Amino acid sequence: MTRLSQSVERAIRLLNEADLSDDTIVLQLLTETCDRRALDLSDLAPEAQAELIRERSKELQPSAEALVSRINEARDEGRPFVAKFGIDPTGAEVHLGHAVPMMILSRFQRMGHQVVFIVGDMTAKIGDPSGRSDERPELTDEMIAANLVTYREQVTPFFDFSRAQFRHNGDWLRKVTLAEIIELTAKIPVAMPLQREDFRKRLDSGQGLSLAELMYSVVMALDSVEINCDLEIGGIDQFLNMQMGRKVMEISGQKPELVVATPLIEGTDGTGAKMSKSKGNYVPLTATAEEIFGKIMSIPDHLVEPYFRSLSEWSDRELTIVADRLAAGTLHPMDLKKVLAGEVAAAIHGGDAAMKARAEFVARFSKRTFAEVDELPVVSDASRSVLDVVRGLGFAKSNSDVRRVAEQKGLRLVIEDANEQRQTVLTSYDIHDPLAVVIGRSAESSEDLYLKVGRKLARITL
Repeated sequence: MTRLSQSVERAIRLLNEADLSDDTIVLQLLTETCDRRALDLSDLAPEAQAELIRERSKELQPSAEALVSRINEARDEGRPFVAKFGIDPTGAEVHLGHAVPMMILSRFQRMGHQVVFIVGDMTAKIGDPSGRSDERPELTDEMIAANLVTYREQVTPFFDFSRAQFRHNGDWLRKVTLAEIIELTAKIPVAMPLQREDFRKRLDSGQGLSLAELMYSVVMALDSVEINCDLEIGGIDQFLNMQMGRKVMEISGQKPELVVATPLIEGTDGTGAKMSKSKGNYVPLTATAEEIFGKIMSIPDHLVEPYFRSLSEWSDRELTIVADRLAAGTLHPMDLKKVLAGEVAAAIHGGDAAMKARAEFVARFSKRTFAEVDELPVVSDASRSVLDVVRGLGFAKSNSDVRRVAEQKGLRLVIEDANEQRQTVLTSYDIHDPLAVVIGRSAESSEDLYLKVGRKLARITL
C-alpha cells in the first residue's frame, strides 16, 4: 500500500462515523490532511501519478495515457520530467484561484519531478487578455517590479524551492530578436489566436484588440521552449494559451508539452463569477489564518464541495463519504464547512494556526450574543466618522476599502439587549457621519453596541 493510500485510509476511519463538530476529532483529521500536503508521492507508479492528476483536471491533453508515457520516457532517458506553472505579476497579491493549479504542480514535485515556477515579468507588460472585454492598462517596469516583490514568499507554502526553480521570463524573453519573432510567427496562422471566443466577441462589438494581445500566447509559449517543458499547468481559462505552447514547441523542434487545465473556482460572493481581484471576491494568500477561515465560512453552501476538490488534498473516496453523511443527516453542513475553512487556512499557515482560527471563529460567531466574546477591540471615541473609526481599528487599509465593504453590505452596527440582537446596515453615505450620529439613529443608551466590518468585530463603549 502506498503512503497516500495509507493516509486516505486513516482519514476515512475518522470520516465514516466521527463527530466533526468535536475539536479533538477535527484536529486529528486536519493533522492527517496537512501532513498529506507534504507527503512523499515518489512511491506511486506512473499510472497512479497520472490518475491523481487526472481526477483534479478539467482537461488533460492529449490523455492520461500520454502522461504515463511521457513520465516513463523521461525516466528511460535519465532526465527529469519538467512541469511548469506561470503567473503574471499584474497585481501584488496571489490568491486562492491561483492556488488551484499550484496544488497540482506541488503534487508533481512530491512525485519526484522537476517543477518550474515562472513569474512573467515580461509577459505582464502585455497582460493576459483571457476573458477580458477590453484592453488591459499597460503596466510600467516599476509597477511590475513592485508587484512581484513578495511572489516567491506568497507561494512558498506550496513548493520546496530548495528543489523547485523560481524563474523570471524576462531573463530569456528580453534576448529574443525581431528576426526570431518573425520566423516563428510566419508559421502560426492568425486563425489560431482568433479561435478565442473572447477575442471574437471584442471584435464583433467594436472593442479594441491589439497586436500585442494576439501575440501574448506566442510569447508565453517561449517559456515552455526555454525549459523544454514536458507538462504545463494552468486554469481552464488558459487552455488556448497553453495550446499555443504545444504549437510553438513543435515549430521549435521540441516535443510538444502536455497540458493540464484546472477548474476555475467561483468567488466567495456566490454570484457564479470566478474568483478575481478585479471583482473583490477573492481570498489573498497574504491574508491571516483568521481572515481566510472567516472568508471561507462566508461562501454559499453549494461551493463547499467544489472548494474541497480544488483547494484540498482530499480524495474522491473521502468526498463521497461526507456527501453520503450529509444526505443521511449524520453530518451537519456547518460542521463540514468549518473543516473546509480549516483545510484552506492550514494550506497557507499550517494546522496550528488553522485550529486557532477555528476557535476564534466559534468564539466570535457561534455564541448567542457578542457580549459573551472576550478580548474585542474597543471604540471609545464616537465623535469620529465611521470611516475614521474603521481605519483606526485597522479593519481596512484605505477609505476605498471601507466604501467597498459598505457597498457589499458588510458594514453594520450591531445592537444587543437582554432580549434580542439586531443589525443595522451602514451605507457608503453613513460612513462619513460621526459614529455617535449613526448610533443615535438606531440605538438606545441601555443597549450594548458593536461595529461589525465583514468578519471583524469591535465593541463600542460610550
